[in-house]
Amino acid sequence: MAFLKTLGLLFSLLLSSNILADSIKINPNHPDQYTVVKGDTLWDISGKFLENPWQWPEVWGNNPQIKNPHLIYPGDTVYFSMVDGKPRLSLSKNTQILTPVMRESSLDQAIKLIPTDAIAQFLTSPKVVDDKELAQSPYVIDFAGEHLIAGAGDRVYVRAIPTPKSLGYTIFRAGETYKNPETQEILGYEAKYIADTTIERAGDPATLKIIKSDSEIRTGDRLMVSTEGELALNFFPHPPEQPINGSIISVLDGVSQIGQYNIVVLDKGLVDGLKNGHVLDIYHRGRIVNDPYSKQKNAGIKLPDEIAGVLMVFRSFERVSYALVIEATQSIHILDRVQTP
Repeated sequence: MAFLKTLGLLFSLLLSSNILADSIKINPNHPDQYTVVKGDTLWDISGKFLENPWQWPEVWGNNPQIKNPHLIYPGDTVYFSMVDGKPRLSLSKNTQILTPVMRESSLDQAIKLIPTDAIAQFLTSPKVVDDKELAQSPYVIDFAGEHLIAGAGDRVYVRAIPTPKSLGYTIFRAGETYKNPETQEILGYEAKYIADTTIERAGDPATLKIIKSDSEIRTGDRLMVSTEGELALNFFPHPPEQPINGSIISVLDGVSQIGQYNIVVLDKGLVDGLKNGHVLDIYHRGRIVNDPYSKQKNAGIKLPDEIAGVLMVFRSFERVSYALVIEATQSIHILDRVQTP
């Protein structure tokens, strides 16, 4: 409920600001109506009617009938029309009468803004840190009970937590080094999630019990105060307020092919003005091809960059960001360009 209230507030703020684009681009292949099905998102539905789904607040705001577009359910029908030269989406609720019977399935849930399940596990872990934060963090020095490795239920000894900042600590392991693809400047270090722990005894070494783990814990793994619950989906897609030009520098979750709903890492972050909810277009970088007909030897011609999809930033760090690929019209690759729509 708090999530819906927050979105409603942001919805009102955007309608009264200049964040939304002045011109609304209509999808030339839009249907006259669409009936919502389970699994749809607000982004999916808006994309059926608009070329830029992030413009949905302006269109839906033209119709006072839709007081809260976040309370749309499977079975509802959305209608498209033009009123006084402006596009409008109206809604017909599913009024199917249900008789009181026992049912095993859960009640239909309102459609989501985006596929939140795709990003839930990345809202708190992994994270991006600088070299000092990683080097100065406490680390696992040994395991209790003469274990060679440790997992859930085991205890570990950690240097050094004489005065705990929290009862919960997360174990991380140094992962990928993120660099600017052009200058090779280090932008940050991936801290990969390993396990959750709780303090049993402070000190040097401190004793911590492992509550949950994704893989075995090793000596040298680093610990940071747990941040679970601090991040929330209190945003929705909209373009950045200033021009952004960056690149995809990595992909999370071990996938080799980047497509819809994959998580990518961008070489832009908070210092560049990139924030949670910002939408960027993805461009596949044009190849350099040889022109055999040119009089100049080894004449290289760069082909045009082609739009390949759309992504949305959902977690910004100082100099890099995590983003969800919402649309993919062709294959997406590491080093493909991203820019303000």
